[in-house]
Amino acid sequence: MDDTGTPTESGSPLLQRILSLRSGTVWRSRNGQPTAKEVLRLCEALLSERGEVSGARVAGDLIAAYRAFDAASRDAFFDLLSNSFLPDPAEAAQAADAYRAAPSSDTLLRLQRAAEPPRHELFRRLNLAPGGTGALVEMRRHLLATLRDHPERAALDADFAHLLRSWFNGGFLTLQRIDWRTPASVLERLIRYEAVHQIQGWDDLHRRLEADRRCYAFFHPALPDEPLIFIEVALTERMSNNGRPLLDPRAPVLDPVRARCAVFYSITHCQDGLRGISFGSLLIKQVVEDLKRSFPRVRTFATLSPIPDFRKWLGTTAAAALPRGSGLAEFLARFDSRAVVLTDPVPAEVRSGLIQLCAYYLLHARQGHVPLDSVARFHLANGARLERLNWLADPSAVGIRRSFGIMANYLYRLDDLERNHESYARDHRVIASRDIERLARRRAG
Repeated sequence: MDDTGTPTESGSPLLQRILSLRSGTVWRSRNGQPTAKEVLRLCEALLSERGEVSGARVAGDLIAAYRAFDAASRDAFFDLLSNSFLPDPAEAAQAADAYRAAPSSDTLLRLQRAAEPPRHELFRRLNLAPGGTGALVEMRRHLLATLRDHPERAALDADFAHLLRSWFNGGFLTLQRIDWRTPASVLERLIRYEAVHQIQGWDDLHRRLEADRRCYAFFHPALPDEPLIFIEVALTERMSNNGRPLLDPRAPVLDPVRARCAVFYSITHCQDGLRGISFGSLLIKQVVEDLKRSFPRVRTFATLSPIPDFRKWLGTTAAAALPRGSGLAEFLARFDSRAVVLTDPVPAEVRSGLIQLCAYYLLHARQGHVPLDSVARFHLANGARLERLNWLADPSAVGIRRSFGIMANYLYRLDDLERNHESYARDHRVIASRDIERLARRRAG
């Protein structure tokens, strides 16, 4: 290598290949694609580089080679990467023994260095390439899609998540309000990413950005045109119990001066490669602060939230426990699991029974120690209170498929957030209104 760390002409055959890549010669295997083993060797070369400039070039070559992979080559690469660049067992054991024998800052530092997988350094060096951060997020997205069939790759995913969590912490994120003047490329992404209430084209999006609406998103400096998460807010006179007026593109625009409530009706995580890295709590808190400054008369902050798996839970867990011959049991027996519309008026007994079961589900259905419902977990962890259930608040096909159209209001009382959060974090307690608790007791009884 020369003084800058760039490989010289007398380098190894692998480095000669790297030089040919840099000079524009395409490095391909027989079928026209780079092989997983060749790219892994390029990873080894990247870890051997000493100069930042040359390292960035090799990182760029490696990312280009990875992006040329087909699905089978990516799969093979993940297998190889899962078993490569691991801590040296003997070195880690010696460092652990030294720390146990004489705990000190020096032996702790030695243990930390020995235990850190070299994959961390590999990913840090990949991040040197132009677009490296986005490429690593993309790589993790591909990896996550394989974990169900390849649980042995969990440690590799943990290494990705470890670094992405530090690179995407709240100190690096910027909150931006999205409006009709936002670049079209970002607006197009909102339409594509929206996961709670599908945006039906530009007219629909325009209504969601009117004077009585707000949309905010977090961005990261390395991905300036890519929203990481965004939240849609309706300024209303009271807490909403129906999603249709909020989503109707033809709904009249409310003078925001009249607003007394801010309803968070959609929160969408945009980047699958950042799954498990939470921005939602920080986003809601910053949005509340911005809304308080802009609209001092708005004192109520609440959600109108989906209940994603209630119908699934009801069909697999609760339905069998219903008394035979009851109106609710007959309704569920008749109602096709594929049905996405409630065509007949629902009897009062059935409607009441479904609401009670939904309250019981949100308060008592568990996944280990935490609530089974993912949306409930999110809002309760943020310190919100489960306030109210709303019948047929989302009559869309998606809403019926999720929860027979039932939606929940979670209330964010600013004075109670910290206490509610601590209660949930310590005891996994679902903080709920008396009405919700009463409905759940009726069903339990």
